[in-house]
Amino acid sequence: MRVGIEVGGTFTDLVAVDGESLRTAKVPSTPASPDLGAMNAIDAAGLDPAGIEELVHGSTVATNAVLERKGAAVCLFVTRGTRDLLLLQRHDKDAIYDLRYRKPEPVVARRDVIEIDERMAADGAAIRVPDRAAVAELVRRALADGHYEAAAVCFLHAYANPEHERAVASIVRELAPALPVTCSSDVTREFREYERASTTALAAYVQPVMAGYVGRFSAALAGRGFAGRFSIMQSNGGRMPAEAMARNAISALFSGPAAGVVGAVRSVAGAGYRNLITLDMGGTSTDVALIADGRPELASMTRIDGLPVKTPVIDIVTVGAGGGSIAWVDDGGLLRAGPHSAGAMPGPACYGRGGDRPTVTDAHLVRGTLRPDAFLGGRMEVDREAARRVCAPLAERFAVTVEEIADNVVRLAEMSIVRAIQRVSTERGRDPRDYVLAPFGGAGPLHAARVAEDLAIGTVVVPPDAGVLSASGLLLSDHVHYRARTRRLAVREAGMADIRATVEALQAEARDYLAGLGVETGADFDRVLDMRYLGQAFEVPVPLSGLDLERLGAEDLVALFAEAHRRIFEFAKPHGDPVEIVSFRVGVSAPPPPMPAIGAPQADGTARRGSARLTERGEALEAGLLTRADLGPDAARGPLLIDDGSATIYVPPGWTAARDGHGNAVLRKEARP
Repeated sequence: MRVGIEVGGTFTDLVAVDGESLRTAKVPSTPASPDLGAMNAIDAAGLDPAGIEELVHGSTVATNAVLERKGAAVCLFVTRGTRDLLLLQRHDKDAIYDLRYRKPEPVVARRDVIEIDERMAADGAAIRVPDRAAVAELVRRALADGHYEAAAVCFLHAYANPEHERAVASIVRELAPALPVTCSSDVTREFREYERASTTALAAYVQPVMAGYVGRFSAALAGRGFAGRFSIMQSNGGRMPAEAMARNAISALFSGPAAGVVGAVRSVAGAGYRNLITLDMGGTSTDVALIADGRPELASMTRIDGLPVKTPVIDIVTVGAGGGSIAWVDDGGLLRAGPHSAGAMPGPACYGRGGDRPTVTDAHLVRGTLRPDAFLGGRMEVDREAARRVCAPLAERFAVTVEEIADNVVRLAEMSIVRAIQRVSTERGRDPRDYVLAPFGGAGPLHAARVAEDLAIGTVVVPPDAGVLSASGLLLSDHVHYRARTRRLAVREAGMADIRATVEALQAEARDYLAGLGVETGADFDRVLDMRYLGQAFEVPVPLSGLDLERLGAEDLVALFAEAHRRIFEFAKPHGDPVEIVSFRVGVSAPPPPMPAIGAPQADGTARRGSARLTERGEALEAGLLTRADLGPDAARGPLLIDDGSATIYVPPGWTAARDGHGNAVLRKEARP
C-alpha cells in the first residue's frame, strides 16, 4: 500500500493505493498539530499504518514557521563588513506609492549577526583566511548563554569557493555538537549576496522546526507499526526521503501547491492535454501555474513573506482567494473578498466551529452552488442558516438580497483568480487561450468555468477525485534533486567544452546525492542555463532538457536564448551581440511506481438526480443535479451541479460537460450562434 497525505490550511487530504484499488479521505486540518490531522486522515480512510509500504507527505509546516515567525533562534556568521546585508536588502520596493512601506523583516535580527574576519574573491581565490583561534573565541562568546537553536554561515563569494564557510562550520560543530549548522554553499551555490544570505537564514530558521515535525510524525507512525519508506514533497515538484528533508527543510516551503501541480500534470496531461493552466483552490488560498508541453515551469527563486528564497520551485502564483476567504468592506466602502482567511479554525460560519464572518464557502451555500446535503459527498454537515446570518449584514449595507451579496462575493474571488492567471500567462508572453484550465482542490471546480470564460479559455478539464488531487500528486511525483552553480562563461565555440564539463559535473553531483540516499536514478536530466546579453542585470532561463548537449554549438545556444528572450520581452538583439551564461541548474529524477488507472465511474442508471435553485451572476437559475458517474461521452448542457465526492463541479449556462475515457470531466464553452 502506498499513501499520500497533504496537509492544507483547512483540510488534510489522503489518497491510498493498494494494488488496483484507490481510497481517499478528507478531514479538517489541525493547525496546532499538523501531524495529528495526518493521523486522523489515516484513521478516516480505515488504514493500518503497519500495512503501508510507502508514505509521501506534504505540509505547510515550514511555510507557517516563516509566516507566523515561529522558527528557531538563529545566529548568522557573515564576512566582516556585511553585517547589515539582511537589513539593506535591495533598493526597490514592492509598493512604490505606499508612503508607509517598510522592507520585509528578516528572520535574523541584527544583534544575532556575527562578523568573521575573512574574505574570498569572486573567482574563488582566498584573500584573507579566517584565524581559527579568533573564530573559536567569537563562537564561544556567541553561544555562551545557550540562546541559539541553529547557526548559519554565509560568506562573500562562497558560491565560488566554500572552503572558509566549511572551516567556520566545523568550529561551530566542535564547540556545539547539538546545534544544527547551515552553510550557504550547501543551500545555494549561486551569486547575488542578499538573496543567498536570505535563503541561508531562512533555511537555518526552519530547520529545527521541520526536523522536529518529521521526527514526531515518524515516531507516531512507528508507534502504530509503520516501517515503510517515508518521503517529503519539495517545492520543485519532486520528493525526497524524510531523513534528507530533515536536513534541507528550505526545499519544502511550498510542498503542498507543488504536489497539486504534479497531480494535474500526470492526470490531465496524460489524457492528451499538454498545455494547461492549473487552478488549485482550497480553503485558504488559490495557487495557479502554467504547464507548457506537459512540463511545469521552474523558477530559480521565489519569495515568502517578502523574503527571497533562492531555490528551484515550481513557478506558482498564490492569491488569498480560498473557500475560507473572508468578505469585508474596505475604507472606501467597497466589497472585498480575501486575502484574510478563516482557516481551519474557526473556519467558515457554516462549519459550526465559531466562525462569525462571511466567507466564500458561506456565499456558495447561500447562493446555492454548494448544497448542505452534498458537502464532501455528504460526509460533513454544514449549516446553511448560519451562512445566511453572517452574510445578512453585508446584504443590508448594500441594499440587496442575501443571495445577491453572496453571488457578488463569489465573483470577487473569481476576479482575484483571473488576475493570478494573467500573471503566469499574459504577463510572461503566454496567451491563456492556447491552454486548457485544470481545476482541483475542494473549491477549484466550482469556479473554473467562469474563470475560464473571463480569460476566453474554451475548455476546462476536471481530473477524477479533484478535491484530493494534491495527495494524488504526492504519489505521482518523482524523487528529485537539483544542483545549481554560478559560473560566468561567454557563449562562444571555444568555451563549449567548459560549458559541457560544468553541466556534466552538476549531473554527477545530483545523481550521486540521490544514490547516497538509496534512490536509483536514470539518465534523464532537467537542465537549465540562466543566460543574458553582456551588460544586462538580469537573466533569462533557457531550458535544455531533451537536447543533446554534445551536438549543440555556441550558435545553437545563442538562438535558444534569443527565442526565450523574445518570448518574454518581444525582442532579441541582432546576431553577434555577446551572450553569457551566468548560472547552471541541473536536476535528476527517479520516477515512482505506476499508479493504477482510475477507471471511468459507473453510472447507476439515474441520468438526473433532480434540480436545485441557485443565484449566479444576477440570475435565478434551475440547475440539474448529477454525479460524475452520470456523465457520459455525450455533452450535458448547463446549468449543472456535479457532485464529485470531494468537490462540486459547476457547469454554468452556455457550457457543456462530458466524461472522457480517462475519467476526466471535460467542460466546453458552447459556440455562440
